[in-house]
Amino acid sequence: MVVTVDGAQAGVLGIADRLRPDAAEAARELRELTGAEPVLLTGDNERAAKEVAAQVGITDIRGGLLPPDKVAAVRESGQRTMVLGDGVNDAPALAAAHCGVAMGRAGADLTLQTADVVVVRDELAAVPKVVELSRRARRLVKQNLVIAGTFITVLVVWGLVGHLPLPLGVAGHEGSTIIVGLNGLRLLGETCLAEPLTRAVIVTA
Repeated sequence: MVVTVDGAQAGVLGIADRLRPDAAEAARELRELTGAEPVLLTGDNERAAKEVAAQVGITDIRGGLLPPDKVAAVRESGQRTMVLGDGVNDAPALAAAHCGVAMGRAGADLTLQTADVVVVRDELAAVPKVVELSRRARRLVKQNLVIAGTFITVLVVWGLVGHLPLPLGVAGHEGSTIIVGLNGLRLLGETCLAEPLTRAVIVTA
């Protein structure tokens, strides 16, 4: 912005977005989790977008985008995509993604309502942790279904083709419940999306 006094140029002010301290680390971890390069979608001009992306380590940058452009960019790959954003202009892209993640503290109300996941702590570093925790939870749910299904199948077949003592049947059924519960407790030791993601998209106003 050019500042003038009585029509004469007095100075020039430059305004830039301040990078979150954990942005670079979060981008690196998301790259490792998805196995693909994160994408930066922004309504800012291309030059400003490149400066921010260079600090974060993102090479796929698309600037000067309107909300419909962001939606089109999310859908064009046809991959399972997680979109991370906090502005009102990001809401359509979050809705179009397989998983939309909003930053809780800075996020607009519409964005928070649209997102599938809200990061309450407003820390980018929490996003990769949430993805990893979700994947572990999904694996445990599958394991628990197999454990419970196996116990029930054995007990039912035993009861149909042979003589299953009632105490043994009760013990087998309740024992499977205990095993499933103990298996689920393994998640409590984690610090913090279920389906494998193939790319991450970071959108800004």
